Amino acid sequence: MLAMARILRTGANMLLLDEITEGLAPVIVETLGEVLVKLKEKGLTIVLVEQNFHFAAPLADRHYVMEHGQIVEEISADELEAKQSMLDKYLGV
Repeated sequence: MLAMARILRTGANMLLLDEITEGLAPVIVETLGEVLVKLKEKGLTIVLVEQNFHFAAPLADRHYVMEHGQIVEEISADELEAKQSMLDKYLGV
C-alpha cells in the first residue's frame, strides 16, 4: 500500500501491479480491492497481473489468459459468465 501511495503522489495516471495479493491476509486483499475500485472510478489506468482470479475478476474490464508466456484468450468483462467453463479449464478450477 505504501508503494502504491508513493506512485500516486507523483501524479501518475497509470498503475502497474504484479501479484499484489500474494502472501497478504484476506482483510488486506479486500482493502486493496476497494482502493483499486476507487482509483479506477477516478479514471486511473490499472494494469494488474494477478493469479488470484476471484480478486481480479470484478476489477477488470478485460482479462487476458496466458499459457506458457503466450496470450491464449482475451475476454471482456461482459463475456466472463459465458466463458466460465473455458476459464475453469485454464485456471484448473
